[in-house]
Amino acid sequence: MTDENQQAVYEDQQAVDENQRAVQAAVDAELRLLDPEVRARPDLVLELLDPDFTEVGVSGRRWDATSILTVTSGGSVSPESPVEVTEMSGTVLAPGIVHLTYFADNQGRPAWRSSLWRLTETGWRMYYHQGTPAAPR
Repeated sequence: MTDENQQAVYEDQQAVDENQRAVQAAVDAELRLLDPEVRARPDLVLELLDPDFTEVGVSGRRWDATSILTVTSGGSVSPESPVEVTEMSGTVLAPGIVHLTYFADNQGRPAWRSSLWRLTETGWRMYYHQGTPAAPR
């Protein structure tokens, strides 16, 4: 293998590693947002939401960063009955942009979830989220 080929292989591996770290960071942040203790604290939720955050909820309602706090701080996730998450997967769409999808069951309300996370100066923040009602499993 030539030095040029070795360099190309090394650079490809670096990109894969960087993408894996980005996806894992977004997954970790998503799971934090689902944590009842985090959701109960608006300051912690706002640390994870982009200032331009938008959500289209399972209900079809559109939310922004301010309005979603009424839901998260209102006990929408109970410590006794946390959101059950399965099939979490993510992909890097562009440098600093990660798309996550997963299945979530929140107290018998199943939904497919999709989130866009972007890397900011303060870390990974959710830019967009959508929930789509799903059949129970």
